[in-house]
Amino acid sequence: MSVKILDQKTLSENWYKLYKFTYAITDKHGNEIIQTREAYDRGNGATILLYNPKQRTVILTRQFRLPTLVNGNAGGMLIEACAGLLDRDNPEECIRRETEEETGYRVDQVRKIFDAYMSPGSVTEILHFFVGEYSADQKIGEGGGVDEDEDIEVIEKDFETAYAMIASGEIRDAKTIILLQYAKLNQLL
Repeated sequence: MSVKILDQKTLSENWYKLYKFTYAITDKHGNEIIQTREAYDRGNGATILLYNPKQRTVILTRQFRLPTLVNGNAGGMLIEACAGLLDRDNPEECIRRETEEETGYRVDQVRKIFDAYMSPGSVTEILHFFVGEYSADQKIGEGGGVDEDEDIEVIEKDFETAYAMIASGEIRDAKTIILLQYAKLNQLL
């Protein structure tokens, strides 16, 4: 299979960028097909599960997410692992910065576990997944975000309680589910 981009148009540059691509793709039978698709480019990001193996706890956040509200999440609040866009940072620098801004913890060691496309049918984003241990002495601030429109609540949960929140539907964020399942499968706690 081969793909050739024939045209790219910018449809929007509001929050992030929405592009319309026209491309030629050769299918498995050798036929060239012209297709048009839109792709939303919001940049790449990083996420982390902060965990304390001695206390068997994790740090999560709760914040308002408009897209979930308009798609059936009453109130629009979502429980999530700490995350953020890379901007100009590399993934490790980004997640260290976001951890401090959102949770108030300055973590010494973070470990990248993998990266993944989160919604490859329409969004260009690659998300870099990290895990990192935290302890009470690493708390240097309140967290909650630094931008005036951020209103992030920091939540510390027993790991088993957090993990059970997947089945109960209290945790519905994909990156958080993936990180909690990673922790369970790899017996981090």
